[in-house]
Amino acid sequence: MPEKSLDQIPLTYLKGIGPSLEKKFALLQIFNLRDLLFHLPHRYEDRTKIHSIDKIELGEHVLLRGKIVSNSIQFGRRRSLVCSITDNTGVISLRFFHFSGGQKTALASEKYVQCYGEVRRGRSGLEIYHPEYKIVDGPDAPLTEDSLTPIYPTTEGMQQSRLRYFINQALEISDSSEDIQDLLPLEIASKFNLCGLITALQIVHHPPCDSPLHWTSDKFNSGQKRLAFEELLAHQLCMRKSRSNLQEKTAPALRSNNRLINLFLKHLPFKLTAGQQLAFQEISADLNNKVPMLRLLQGDVGSGKTVISALASLHAIDSGFQVAFMAPTEILAEQHFESFMQWFSHLGIKVGWLSGKLKGASRAQQLKNLASGDCQMIIGTHALFQDDVEYKSLGLIIIDEQHRFGVHQRLTLKDKARNTALSPHQLIMTATPIPRTLAMSAYADLDSSVIKELPLGRLPIDTAIVSNHRRGEVVKSIRKACAGGNQAYWVCTLIEESEALSIEAAEVTAEQLAKLLPDISIGLVHGRMKPEEKKSVMTNFREKLIQVLVATTVIEVGVDIPNANLMIIENPERLGLAQLHQLRGRVGRSDIQSYCILLYQPPLSKAAKERLSVMRDSTDGFYIAEKDLELRGAGQILGTQQTGLMSFKIAEIGRDAYLLDEVKESSELIFEHYPEVAESLIHRWLGERKNYASV
Repeated sequence: MPEKSLDQIPLTYLKGIGPSLEKKFALLQIFNLRDLLFHLPHRYEDRTKIHSIDKIELGEHVLLRGKIVSNSIQFGRRRSLVCSITDNTGVISLRFFHFSGGQKTALASEKYVQCYGEVRRGRSGLEIYHPEYKIVDGPDAPLTEDSLTPIYPTTEGMQQSRLRYFINQALEISDSSEDIQDLLPLEIASKFNLCGLITALQIVHHPPCDSPLHWTSDKFNSGQKRLAFEELLAHQLCMRKSRSNLQEKTAPALRSNNRLINLFLKHLPFKLTAGQQLAFQEISADLNNKVPMLRLLQGDVGSGKTVISALASLHAIDSGFQVAFMAPTEILAEQHFESFMQWFSHLGIKVGWLSGKLKGASRAQQLKNLASGDCQMIIGTHALFQDDVEYKSLGLIIIDEQHRFGVHQRLTLKDKARNTALSPHQLIMTATPIPRTLAMSAYADLDSSVIKELPLGRLPIDTAIVSNHRRGEVVKSIRKACAGGNQAYWVCTLIEESEALSIEAAEVTAEQLAKLLPDISIGLVHGRMKPEEKKSVMTNFREKLIQVLVATTVIEVGVDIPNANLMIIENPERLGLAQLHQLRGRVGRSDIQSYCILLYQPPLSKAAKERLSVMRDSTDGFYIAEKDLELRGAGQILGTQQTGLMSFKIAEIGRDAYLLDEVKESSELIFEHYPEVAESLIHRWLGERKNYASV
């Protein structure tokens, strides 16, 4: 054992790892032995019990053992090697689409094979495609697995069996090393009954056979509990540190005389709800302070967050500072631009527009106006933070639908004010209500304002779950809505995560509806259209020149057409609850009764049925968000696939919510009595990702 700490021992120290494999590990952010030990499984398989072929069910992952009774190469659309095995209770086929001559010889008839894989329906009945297998001495050969089999996040060319082999080597080294420091203070570990770190790593990499596969039970969960606690604590400490750093900075004290605000409210055609008034009071109080505001404004779809952002903008502009308003899509940014132009035109405020599509002289003039201060408010997409964009006095940043932006994008916009001594205030808005458990972890460094009620006169949206077999009836409902002077959306969702196929489906649907409804004007909008084309279609829809808008999920947020009262979402089973709720929120934006039809493709899985039932039974975004967290997990809600925010190695917010109060208490204790531990914990679990907390 070398006399080095594990984070200084390169992977090539392990038997079997050379430069080529080292590069593959780098793709997984694994650079040394400590990284390898903390590369944790995301699920487990039980290979300790042999299943009987006559009792297996479709979709199960099973361990089988049987005698090979036939072995042949079959030809069809794809050539495959098929081996049939029996255990005297039944027969199942093993099918290999990628195989060698040596493999066919190894899997000869009369040999006994042990295999593991997913049971599927194939050409010859039940089959397992590409199972993991090995030849064994006979039906009574001893089992080699005595613990659950971990399945790790991996990359192309890195097989699970090799990953397990290398991690086992690292575990053996760690057993004799004192380098894996147990950073948790003893009083915290004792108080919350947490096992030691080495013990926890051993359990997580080699869980006992009686551990539940999904580890939802705390009874056999000491390893997972300890590591999840430590990881959640690292995130909490990181955000606590970020908040502490922010409070040391100085922001402009925006002490408005309310002249512009009073003029704006006087011309508004409606009164603010109690929730809107309270939210603005909280924001206004923050803007008056010299500590930079970092506030999350939550509100269900249609609750009136944009009006609150307008009041916050007027507060800043009246104090002599500029406002930057960033939205995730051009459609949403353009709609905000039009709204603010309409609201602010009579107030003498210069509102600018900036997107990646703005070029040449127009762009140069807009940048000049920003740098000189002639432009008091700028609205746009991620173009707001490009290198050549300079602000004279940026005092307030407003980010709409913040979870749709990458972390570095939000961070860069904030850094635009670094050329001054003042740090801008930040208002972050989301129409995806955030469950308490998620708010305690992902948004622990933000103050929060919530608008719960909808404006007066809004009616709950009536939602129905309808099979695609009744498509004709759905088309009739469109005719009825349009005959009554209303408008409708038809949303085509992603097909196998392919934007191109989704657009193609939308185009086909628009053509079909045009034939079925020849007396009704049909429009089409999708993400690959040119901005001016999208703008033209949306303008025509808003002005009722288009009665039915066929769209991809590009219309998910912000689009506001009060006259539209019918929403058809095709293949809703492909979407999560939060996105479905966002889409449904495009209707129900006036005092007329609105309807949403979830047009699914049968048969539905159990999980899909549960999701769609939640949508049918509730229009409460906060309840739906809780169910979304429960059913899909935090990563999907936060959009971590795109942003990298809150991507946990072992913690799961829904499952580990019960730990959050204890984690928060521990973070306070560490900051007060063990400050040296905080940075080490953050580095262990977040490494270079800790910058996200500065957003």
